[in-house]
Amino acid sequence: MAFALSSYPVTYRAKYAGKVWTEEYLEKPHKTPAEEAAMGADAANALADSRNFYTDMPLVGYTTQYGLSCFEGLKALPQKDGGLAIFRPDRNAVRFNKSMIGLYMPGFPEDAFVRACVETVKRNVQLGFKLQYKAEWEKDSFMTADSIYIRPFTYAEGGIGVNISYEPWVVIVTTPVSSYFSAGKSEAVVTERIRATPKGTGWIKASSNYVISALAKHEAADAGFMECVFLDATHRKYVEEGSSCNIFFYLKSGELVTPELGDTILPGITRSSIIELAQDRGVKVSERQIAIDEVFAEAKECFVSGTAAGATPIESLSYKGKKAVFNDGKVGELTAEIRDTLKGIQYGSLPDTKGWMTRVV
Repeated sequence: MAFALSSYPVTYRAKYAGKVWTEEYLEKPHKTPAEEAAMGADAANALADSRNFYTDMPLVGYTTQYGLSCFEGLKALPQKDGGLAIFRPDRNAVRFNKSMIGLYMPGFPEDAFVRACVETVKRNVQLGFKLQYKAEWEKDSFMTADSIYIRPFTYAEGGIGVNISYEPWVVIVTTPVSSYFSAGKSEAVVTERIRATPKGTGWIKASSNYVISALAKHEAADAGFMECVFLDATHRKYVEEGSSCNIFFYLKSGELVTPELGDTILPGITRSSIIELAQDRGVKVSERQIAIDEVFAEAKECFVSGTAAGATPIESLSYKGKKAVFNDGKVGELTAEIRDTLKGIQYGSLPDTKGWMTRVV
């Protein structure tokens, strides 16, 4: 399943016009989940395609012509008690609002964002589109567990000239997903490409940012690596991010380091959660610049973080013909503790003492 587009039938849409947001829930073509599961590939693809079209939205506009859009990614996760809950939607709401304002769009109200995410998932559940918790997921710390991916995004009004969006749509779709990274080796490589530049949009979850990421990750995959890692644009020596995730290094000194936030690094919700979990364990966490040379000399564990990645260990990092292998290529103790705690809270196998989970059903 991974990240395949198999959207659930109920989607959310809001339009900004006359200085107000007008909301609606759209029920796209569907059958029962059992009937859809029994469909042949051609019929299933045709049904999926029919859910992915909105004939009343413009083809030519600032989103399709110039990539003027921003988005979010968050998950609704099956709970051990049989329910369903979303991980920290309030934080995604804050970031989405800031991203829109950063692109000079009207901001989307944070309470409306959370309400719409919950209600979209709930309406699909009422139609039977719901994932069930599986005890077998616990065996590999939920690394292959399923979840419902929630994708809110903006879509600009029609236009052909270079411009900003004054009356955008906000759309929310949901789709079932499994593990983001494929099983096997978790080797990474430093890419020569530049993800973000100072005074740019690196801190915004802008759609256009991910063009470079997609190219760099494709090149890394062609070279046999699972992931790519970006260095800073100015000095070309400080580690910044992975292709679509933040990154952490656990040093021999006992310090856990993640690159400090600025206008070139996305403020990840999973990133901030991991910082809190590590500090709860008495680990010294530093948000600072970390040079690639320091990584090669001092890092004993490495992992990437994000909504899709969770906390995924990186076994090695290659750079200019050299390779740093972390913890002899095995999952490190701290990495495993953080991953297991984070996933346990998300899937309800551990108590949510942080108040991070918003219940759907």
